[in-house]
Amino acid sequence: MKKLFLPFHNGALQLKNHIVMAPMTRSRALNNIPNELMASYYKQRSGAGLIVTEGTSPSPEGLGYPRIPGIFSEAQVEGWKAVTRTVHESGSRIFLQLMHTGRIAHTSNLPEGCQPVGMSDIKAAGEIYTDTGLKEYSVPAALNAQGISRVIDDHVKAAENAIAAGFDGIELHGAHGYLLEQSLNPHINNRNDHYGGSIENRSRLTLEIAEKIAAAIGAEKVGLRISPFLTSNDMPAYEEAEVHQTYVRLATELNRLGIAYLHISNNPGIPEKTHQAIRNTFSKVLIYCNGLTAETAEAMLQNGTTDLVAFGRSFLSNPDFIKRMEKNEPVNEIDYANLYTPGEAGYTDYPVLNY
Repeated sequence: MKKLFLPFHNGALQLKNHIVMAPMTRSRALNNIPNELMASYYKQRSGAGLIVTEGTSPSPEGLGYPRIPGIFSEAQVEGWKAVTRTVHESGSRIFLQLMHTGRIAHTSNLPEGCQPVGMSDIKAAGEIYTDTGLKEYSVPAALNAQGISRVIDDHVKAAENAIAAGFDGIELHGAHGYLLEQSLNPHINNRNDHYGGSIENRSRLTLEIAEKIAAAIGAEKVGLRISPFLTSNDMPAYEEAEVHQTYVRLATELNRLGIAYLHISNNPGIPEKTHQAIRNTFSKVLIYCNGLTAETAEAMLQNGTTDLVAFGRSFLSNPDFIKRMEKNEPVNEIDYANLYTPGEAGYTDYPVLNY
């Protein structure tokens, strides 16, 4: 049998196969509370050995998109319990992705009295979805020292809430232009305190959050997603050697902490030397995602490039994606028109093969 479908055992990651369902924003959490529709969605896709949930905010100010879930209230914790219960009944593990959107936000997507925040007050170029149409990103308020401390504390409490909700662990979203990646980028983080300036300082927020969460719930229950060299969500490119040094430093320090995994959002622009340096430096589990097929994923597992492989969009339109891969069956096309419609069941009723 292909390695894809064999069990995987490494520390707390005791998985029924080598396949991860990647985190994907769905915008179905009405009032930012997980619901039965979301539980059905994850249950249908629990063929994956590990599921990483859609980005979930650790605090009200991190809810940059419409209808994304949170993990900072009792109602949200209770809502997530239905999700974790049904995934565990299928023999899969599930991590909650903690995503603070930072400056990638609009005030109309946030609760009353909240405003977008960032490492600086630099507004992102472009537009964001709101329930009244596309709008330019709001100008973020630059976090002061007390604000930074609050962000760290919010992440720790959110991780504790995730464990209370039945999750097997949490994944910090340090990729795709959200708050933690904003802290790494010298063009977005223009601070002159000990959270800005040098690579060491710009890495501090991510590493402090990871370290404090590891102390609270256990390092074996913590992962981090990164996207070296990607420029999504108006992340300006910076000098290649500095990007390389930034992510090697992260990998080195996170290896010291002993967290469970690094989840790399792959792209053709990542130099091979950066891939190899992360692989050499980080001794725990690596997950690769983006652009994989069953064949290329299997090849990466066989040659040791990665330990687990993640698929995203393939799971959206194919609740039975694992079985389709096993049997080499064709996949459904994605219904893009219904990806983010509020409260609708369109993404849970794709055709499933009869076996």
